[in-house]
Amino acid sequence: MTTTTGPNKLAVLGAGHVGPVIARLAVKAGYPVAIATSGDPADIALIAELMIPGARPRWASQAVAEADVVVLAIPLHRFVTVDPQMFAGKLVVDAMNYWPASDGVLSAFTGGGSTEIVAGRLTGSTVVKALNHIGYHELEDLARPAGAPDRRAAGVAGDDPAAVGVIAGVIDRLGYDPVRFENLRAGRVLQPGGQVFGVALALPEFERAVGQNATSPL
Repeated sequence: MTTTTGPNKLAVLGAGHVGPVIARLAVKAGYPVAIATSGDPADIALIAELMIPGARPRWASQAVAEADVVVLAIPLHRFVTVDPQMFAGKLVVDAMNYWPASDGVLSAFTGGGSTEIVAGRLTGSTVVKALNHIGYHELEDLARPAGAPDRRAAGVAGDDPAAVGVIAGVIDRLGYDPVRFENLRAGRVLQPGGQVFGVALALPEFERAVGQNATSPL
């Protein structure tokens, strides 16, 4: 399903490596973007001005409240301390990955399917997996307009087809051919150890890599 409507405002939570890249791409795509961390927005004002011109530093609660889509780009060990109620009623993009080397061993995530666990914690939200399987340095460098011969594909997985369609539209505007997965479990191919994690493939190669797990692109 292709949706004709999409989000008006994006909030990106996380100002490390991944968050600023996603925020820059979103600003370039024409979205109003707020960026936030767990602390005072004044602490990231200079970072935002220099690295993400056009994005507004906000308190996390304000950024989330005002957004149509919230992108989680924080270390997973910090996610476990976040209040799920803050995201109630929101469409949330899980751009996080479980890295024991940096997160430590998180027992809740050792069985795989980290986004399914994130969704289980954010029961009042709609969670979609995206923007996690291409390295942050490549994610920006490889973005291309629709129709470009060297455009790459990016996966979008979720249990809600309408939500997946909305985020597929965002991915398209950010510069990638979206490939949709019909549920979060199928989207495990996007996570560490999955078939397309850590690589940036053109659409035909991406579809061959994931086989029958993917549905048709946008």
